[in-house]
Amino acid sequence: MHPNPAFRQTPADQNIAFARARGFGILSINGDTGPLAAHVPFLLNQDASLAELHLARSNPIVRAALPSPALIAVSGPDAYVSPDWYGAEDQVPTWNYVAVHLRGVLEPLPDEALRPHADALSAEHEGRIPGKRPWTSDKMSEGAMPRMMRMILPFRFRVLSVEGTWKLNQNKPPEVRARAAEALSQGNPSAQAIAALMRDLP
Repeated sequence: MHPNPAFRQTPADQNIAFARARGFGILSINGDTGPLAAHVPFLLNQDASLAELHLARSNPIVRAALPSPALIAVSGPDAYVSPDWYGAEDQVPTWNYVAVHLRGVLEPLPDEALRPHADALSAEHEGRIPGKRPWTSDKMSEGAMPRMMRMILPFRFRVLSVEGTWKLNQNKPPEVRARAAEALSQGNPSAQAIAALMRDLP
């Protein structure tokens, strides 16, 4: 998280909504020999106190001592910002980005929690696809789903805090920020998303 308070004024509910909408992040814990990380989809509950996720049985996190303090880092759009775009003197290159960190405790769940979690996770993301009849596990042939699910294990992440950084040149005058946003709007989709967020600032 960037320490500048100018980039950390986003309300908690907006940070939570962003993490819930993304539903994917980097889970990290401290292992015996150093940090362990896994890229995981997750489901955040209604009050953002719990997230459910799963890991492959072969993932080193599965073999770590749990429960354990953990972090889920959720990344959004990002973009390089050239100092030439500001139209102001004595500027330096920077990177604008959106990121939310969920801090908490990772706990294993019993095996019977896996199927409801997997069904809920697929239902959430299938429901976001427009014009498509949602896929369900009922489409699997008999025995196929249990066989595949033996390769993963369910976990619960108890959320203790939510921190967000929305680094969008809030520390620049509005007219300077607007010039940078205009340049970014000509870039790749991630840069365009950053430009749109910059323009939405008050």
